[in-house]
Amino acid sequence: MTFSNPEPEQILELLQNVRNVAMVGLSPEPSRPSFRVASGLRDLGYRIIPVRPMIDAVLGEKAFPDLESLPALPDIVDVFRAAEHVPAIVESCIRLGIKKLWLQEGVVHEAAAQHAREAGITVVMDRCMWRDASKLGARPA
Repeated sequence: MTFSNPEPEQILELLQNVRNVAMVGLSPEPSRPSFRVASGLRDLGYRIIPVRPMIDAVLGEKAFPDLESLPALPDIVDVFRAAEHVPAIVESCIRLGIKKLWLQEGVVHEAAAQHAREAGITVVMDRCMWRDASKLGARPA
């Protein structure tokens, strides 16, 4: 079966019903796409939670080495990692009970996305969360 993203109306609803965004692979470098997306999402009112080992903070927010280290579950996980890392991230989401997963533009792993869906996780793949939120006029819950 081929993966397909939710319809735009469903993506808008998703974006309006989340606030806390765990950003896996968020770079502290302002020139990196993940930093720009995180900054843009923050400007729209989302709370950014950096998930990246060996850094202390990004955009003034405390960073955590992995999803298992978060003090509370995020509303959604936004992934800025290479596709080969997605299956392990999906397994973490399943184990922790995280129900929403966003794979950023260029991050494609059909089998992992399908596995996440089968586990009851809403998945958006190969799309920019900030671009969609901006274009659709979404604001956090």
